[in-house]
Amino acid sequence: MIIEVKNLIKTYGGSIPTYALKGVSFGIKAGEFVAIMGRSGCGKSTLLHQLGILDNPTSGDILIEGVNIVSFTGADKTNFRLKKLGYVFQEYALLPELTALESVYLPLMMSGIAKKEYINRAKDVLTEVGLENRFNHLPREMSGGEQQRVAIARALVNKPTILFADEPCANLDSESSETVLKLFQKLNKDLKQTIIMVTHEPEDRKYVDRVIWMKDGMIGAE
Repeated sequence: MIIEVKNLIKTYGGSIPTYALKGVSFGIKAGEFVAIMGRSGCGKSTLLHQLGILDNPTSGDILIEGVNIVSFTGADKTNFRLKKLGYVFQEYALLPELTALESVYLPLMMSGIAKKEYINRAKDVLTEVGLENRFNHLPREMSGGEQQRVAIARALVNKPTILFADEPCANLDSESSETVLKLFQKLNKDLKQTIIMVTHEPEDRKYVDRVIWMKDGMIGAE
């Protein structure tokens, strides 16, 4: 298993505590394309944030490639995220003054990689997502679907072990959504990319290998 989750609990404090995750346990194999699904408020995004080291669980264990990430310090988390994980969210989070190419190579440039290498890698991954004719386009010159594909390319440029996607098609029309989901499917099949995606759309099931259903903070049935 590339990911093992053991009795994961997440509680938000207050006069009346909110139990977002209630002892969740499951595993994900390397190369799987998995959807986390369930009704709004069931704990989908909370779970994804724990797996992606974007939040800390109250208790339980998360092992990625056999390493328990729950025990990481702040610096350990940052390094692990940079080297192992990629993220795609609802919002594209592209800087308006950067071209597609610049948006994608920025993480590599900041990591100290030679200029020729980071430009070539950015071009390669943009080509992989079908944007070889958009290298020099600004966000305002691209459709929402194209901007999301730039965001996907940016998430892939560091060659992450796991790609996390949190409602990646929530702001897209049906045609753009289909394009993005087929792209995820292609990346999964061709590159053996492990992908974990939160979605609320029932029709998205046809693109994934497996669905983890969430209900009231627990693993449930459809």
